[in-house]
Amino acid sequence: MPATRTDGVGPTTDDIETRIAEILQRRPVVGAAVGVVRDGRLDVFHGHGVADVTTRVPVTEGTGFRIASITKTFTAIAVMQLWERGLVDLDAPADGYLRAFRLLPADDAFAPATVRHLVTHTAGLPEVSRPWRAFLPDFGESVPAVQPLPTPAEHYRGVLRYRAEPGTRFVYTNHGPTVLGQLVEDVSGEPFDRYLRERIFGPLGMADTDLVRSDGVRSRLATGYEIGLRGVKKAADREMVTAGAASIYSTPADMARYLVALLGGGRNEHGSVLEPDTVAMMFAPQYRPDPRIPGMGLGFFRSEAGGFPAVGHQGTHPGFHSQILLAPGHGVGILALTNGARQPDLWLPAEVSALLGWLLGAPDGTAGTVAPHRPEAWADICGWYRLSAGPADVRLRAFLGAGAEVVVRGGRPVLRFLTPIPALARGFPLVADSRDDPDRYRIDLDDLQSMRIVFGRGEGGDISMMHLDLMPLTLPKRPQTRNPRRWVLGVLGGIGATLLLRRRRV
Repeated sequence: MPATRTDGVGPTTDDIETRIAEILQRRPVVGAAVGVVRDGRLDVFHGHGVADVTTRVPVTEGTGFRIASITKTFTAIAVMQLWERGLVDLDAPADGYLRAFRLLPADDAFAPATVRHLVTHTAGLPEVSRPWRAFLPDFGESVPAVQPLPTPAEHYRGVLRYRAEPGTRFVYTNHGPTVLGQLVEDVSGEPFDRYLRERIFGPLGMADTDLVRSDGVRSRLATGYEIGLRGVKKAADREMVTAGAASIYSTPADMARYLVALLGGGRNEHGSVLEPDTVAMMFAPQYRPDPRIPGMGLGFFRSEAGGFPAVGHQGTHPGFHSQILLAPGHGVGILALTNGARQPDLWLPAEVSALLGWLLGAPDGTAGTVAPHRPEAWADICGWYRLSAGPADVRLRAFLGAGAEVVVRGGRPVLRFLTPIPALARGFPLVADSRDDPDRYRIDLDDLQSMRIVFGRGEGGDISMMHLDLMPLTLPKRPQTRNPRRWVLGVLGGIGATLLLRRRRV
């Protein structure tokens, strides 16, 4: 268990510094800023490495970083401010608030996409707005920093279409928050960047934070890098068209002020941006396909850190990666910003979650509930579960492929994803995660991170779906005869038999 502070509550500053240093020993980065917020302030700050390889300027609390998709949480707060003022109804069609472009269904039978759908990534929007953009940098959502930045209306050519029934599935996309940024601009009558400065950044004392690359931002901005097989190289410098989803620049000091406000019910020592009940609503589950998984709040992902409820968001941009994670019930939060690392989107969330759990007193590792296996239940869960994603959901497809398959191998159930990624295709043992629920499992992705897997039953009592908790994804169960793995193996087997026959004839 971690050592306590002199006041007897939680680890000491030295303990935390040592723990962060251990993370950075495991995970090489060019520069990193890690902050622990508790007791209403930035209690611990750890700066590591450099903001620029050439000048060797060290990372400090005032170093500028791109926080990428953490921008989405600020956009959600702006929407909720309009909701508090009675200017926006979360359950009204979002298209009714837009003036710059239209949000329309691809199928007239679809119900309207509401504001709430957009904030929870359930509006039916695809990851890629037009299929051909999948072959462009950032899926066509960015331009080189030296070029003029198109407006969302220009980018969408006046119309953005959602391609699934709103409310029926979760698909993480930049387009929903971009629509919300335009909605804030159209309803408030203010440019979105100015709205954020005057209504959120300013009141919270975030003087060094902006949606656009102002002169002030430029003067302190770290250089983004990528770590590859030949070492460190500069990342491409591009600006995002989907600004409401991914464009904010900030500093560790400002992000600490933001976390203090989130933990303080929308208020910090500088001012207030939301009412406490509104912040609590944003952290509460708004989309949860199964009550056994945390689900999605309004702009915030819900999760667990060492078994404690948590909310947060990750950010990924070429050369920059970020993570915020908070335990609102304990008044503790963590921010982590980097400007160059090797595949940080795979380890940064896990390291931050483990650090937060440790701060709250959870044991190390991914060990959960100790529960016995129930082999008699394995026949029910075995089978193929299809990924309910459209062809334009390319990032999700690239990661999870055609879906997942549960088989019994080596005397235990194993979950393997039908994907070309070897680490996922090899499979993970399903570990029983409840003494009372035979349909609740987890897979341990590594020493730090696990994913809860729960199986849902249909009206007839049979297993009909699988739910994942890292993102609230649902994979419906499909007949094994339609399992694409079997088709692939059949084709390969046929090719092999043909070649063998030809060889024998020769």
